Amino acid sequence: MTTPIVWLVVPAGFDHPDRVSGGNVYDQRVAAGLRALGWDVRLVEVDREVFSVPDPFGELPAGGLVLVDGLVATYLPAAVGIAARRLRVVLLAHMLVAAFPDADARAVDAERRALAPAHRIIAVSVWLRDELVQRGLGTAEHTSVATPGADVAPIAEGTPTGGSLLCVGTVAPHKGQDTLIQALIELGSGATWTCTIAGSGAVAPGFADRVAADAARAGLSERIAWAGVLGRKELDGAYDRADVLVAPSRTESYGIAVGDALRRGIPVIASRVGGIPEAAQPADAAILVPPQDPAALALALRRWIEDPALRTRMSAAATRAAPHRREWSDTAKDVHTVLAALT
Repeated sequence: MTTPIVWLVVPAGFDHPDRVSGGNVYDQRVAAGLRALGWDVRLVEVDREVFSVPDPFGELPAGGLVLVDGLVATYLPAAVGIAARRLRVVLLAHMLVAAFPDADARAVDAERRALAPAHRIIAVSVWLRDELVQRGLGTAEHTSVATPGADVAPIAEGTPTGGSLLCVGTVAPHKGQDTLIQALIELGSGATWTCTIAGSGAVAPGFADRVAADAARAGLSERIAWAGVLGRKELDGAYDRADVLVAPSRTESYGIAVGDALRRGIPVIASRVGGIPEAAQPADAAILVPPQDPAALALALRRWIEDPALRTRMSAAATRAAPHRREWSDTAKDVHTVLAALT
């Protein structure tokens, strides 16, 4: 039996430890999972800044099967259109640019042009699939779902007080760390908490600097650790010390950090937006609040910190469900099903 081949087109350095993002983690885990399922996965890395490969599809054989990271596709929508005439193109949609509050019109148009010629689209959540279909960016027939899994990990130790907060994600407007800082300010000096904010500040440095300055002016610097990008071991340690994950996003296609936390038995306080409700299961292990609402987030955090019975119930629910959460091998199987249908 011939080994099936798929070319995986990804951002350059997608597996570099300093470029941790949900999309990059997804691509890494899917590549490994497809190989475990018998695929010959051949990587094509595209550098957004240098465009060292202006047409990453030009050297691929006619009829080849190509899985394209949606971020790359929006860099090169014209190349995707040309490639789709001679290759079997599957586009992996990690996000919806059009759903970002500050979306650039040119980026929205590039997204539309990249999605249109794809033979199949794989969305990372049911919410994203439905949004793509409703906006006319994909069809129900040709758009599938492969939600992220979570790495197997031990149940987190946490702390006796419940006041160890963790926020994981690129420090950028769509992740809503400014909402979190305002909520922490509203909590006042009486509440007992510390917060680790893990994620790159290089994507939106102006935003990251402003949020850190707001926290400093409010006298919160000693309570907040701006951890930056954490390696696998360091991130595992941050999860192990956490009592609750806070995900204050303005938009989110799924929320890999939410799934990672719940896989460790860590409850979640998050925005009710996008695909987060899909990730934040079981429902009794999460508190969901409106996005961009510091008062609502502060109230949820206060309830968590001041109510030991609530913390016990939510932690127990998260711990019970942790072993049954979706794994990355399940994600790879869903992607495999889509690819296999085109072979």
